[in-house]
Amino acid sequence: MATIAVYSLKGGVGKTTMAVNLAWCAATLSARRTLLWDLDPQGGATFLLGAERIGLGQARAVFARDISPDKLIRPSGIDRLDLLPADQSLRGIDHFFHGLGKKRRLQRLVEALVGRYDRIILDCPPGLTETTEQVIRAATLILAPVIPSPLSQRAFEEVARHLLSAGGRHATMLPVFSIVDRRRALHNAALAAAPDWPVIPMASAVEAMAVHRQPLGRFAPASPAAEAMTRLWTGVERRLAQG
Repeated sequence: MATIAVYSLKGGVGKTTMAVNLAWCAATLSARRTLLWDLDPQGGATFLLGAERIGLGQARAVFARDISPDKLIRPSGIDRLDLLPADQSLRGIDHFFHGLGKKRRLQRLVEALVGRYDRIILDCPPGLTETTEQVIRAATLILAPVIPSPLSQRAFEEVARHLLSAGGRHATMLPVFSIVDRRRALHNAALAAAPDWPVIPMASAVEAMAVHRQPLGRFAPASPAAEAMTRLWTGVERRLAQG
């Protein structure tokens, strides 16, 4: 089993749509038993998969071990793809983790799902917080969406420095250019400076996910954005296979 976290210090970089589409790719294109775990209190991934929020307090209760993840996991309506939804109790999760003092609680919960899933996708909240520390320890690979702009790139570099300063074992972080508009000179310059980074274009089809409440592969499989997500997932699987 591998755990792929989709994380960014900044919000508004296409993190949640990337997590949902990659979860669909894992389940449908790779035929992996996949869990999408929504860790963001905004519940964007939960909404985009057409699910309702769970009862208030239950999402955080998983981390307190008051409720088993099995009690909250539900089918998404997509073969081989399950969802562990979010609720607003995750707004206080950083304070909870700080008081808990256990840096590997998320990792332990993920490990308990070995055998049930081949891939776990974590849709993470933005920020450099206690939740981030949990994710760093639990993830096999961290995908970091980066808009090709100075502020977004600066945020990515700050996280990269944090990982270096933390020392010890941590997941590899893979930056991904997101919401790319090739009509903008600034975006083109950023892409030219980092030609090896995967690219996800800005696309109306991605915005339409909120209307259809489905991954791109369900309603716009031939769109450039869907094809870019497929290429990204293929690269993720290749990287995981290399170890």
